[in-house]
Formats: sequence, C-alpha cells, structure tokens
Amino acid sequence: MTQSKAKVEIAGKETLSDGWTKLTGYQIDYTDRNGVTHRLPREVYHRTPAACILLYDPRRDVVVLVKQFRLPAYVNGDPAWMIEVPAGLLDGDEPQAAIRREAMEETGYTVRDVRFLFKSYTAPGSITEVVHFFAATVDTADRTSDGGGLEEEHEDIEVLEVPLPEALAMVDRGEIVDLKTITLLQWTVLNKASLA
Repeated sequence: MTQSKAKVEIAGKETLSDGWTKLTGYQIDYTDRNGVTHRLPREVYHRTPAACILLYDPRRDVVVLVKQFRLPAYVNGDPAWMIEVPAGLLDGDEPQAAIRREAMEETGYTVRDVRFLFKSYTAPGSITEVVHFFAATVDTADRTSDGGGLEEEHEDIEVLEVPLPEALAMVDRGEIVDLKTITLLQWTVLNKASLA
C-alpha cells in the first residue's frame, strides 16, 4: 500500500475541556496530494485504550451481554439503556488482564481462556480510543458472582444471557446498536466452530 502524498503539520492546539475526557482543539495545516495547503480546525477527544469481550456458552448457544445507561444515546433521544458486550478501560493493565477484570466486575463470570481477536479505533475521525477485542467460552460453572459493576464507580449493570440467534435478531430489530457488540456477534457467527 502506498502512502498518501498528503502532509500534516499541527499549527496550534488548545485544551477545550479536561474533565471526564480531555478535548483538544487543533489547527492543522493539511497539504493535500495536489500540493495545496489548507488550514483546518479539528477537535480530538483523548480516550485511553479499552477492551471488550464476547462471552459465549457453546453448550447453551448463549452470549453474555450487559445492559447499562449511556448518556450520549440519551442526549440523542435514543434508548439510553444499551445492550453491549462487557467492556472497559485498560486502566494501566495489559489488555488481557483488563478484560478479565471487566468481565468479572460486569458479569460475574471468571474467564478462563481469552482469545485476542483484533484491535480497532472506535471513531478515528475524532477519538483516540483504541479497543482490543476478545472472545472467550464460558459455562454456568464460571459464574462465580452476581456481577453488575462496581458500586464505588456507581455502575448499575444488568447481566443478560441471550441465545445467539436472539441476539442477532435484536441487532436486526435495532435493540442492539452498539458497534463493538454487533462486530463481536458477527465474528461469533463466522467463527462459531472455533469456539465449540
């Protein structure tokens, strides 16, 4: 793959917000492939790396999902309690350690064999966040606590065990709209035999 002839230089930046996430405004000089330079304003949300995991019980053909409040969906006027795969920030841990921790906190499942799948930018036009995607098989014996999230982080997470065909139907009906969840459900359909 050839590199673009475009060139980018940061002409200026300022911190617009430094709260739950950091927002930086940039002025960039973008010289396109034709050699023309444009001054472009851009904003970037700085998010730390994260991980997500698809927990699949092949014996029952069930996926373990979580349901929790998401403010951006609420602000958009969409259903704010979103159904998702377990996920969370790395918080300084290696991705595999972080997703084991998050799976336990959110679902109560102790994850045995974790399989790394790939990593992806969630919204590369505006967010620095890179998400590491994992999958693991579980069974009922692996549920060693109730899950539900951490009380000190004010998490209020409902654990759902959904048959895989129903989870796919929920995507079709618009009941699952989280991209990382849709991606992992589709991955599971394509790779189900390797999870058995």
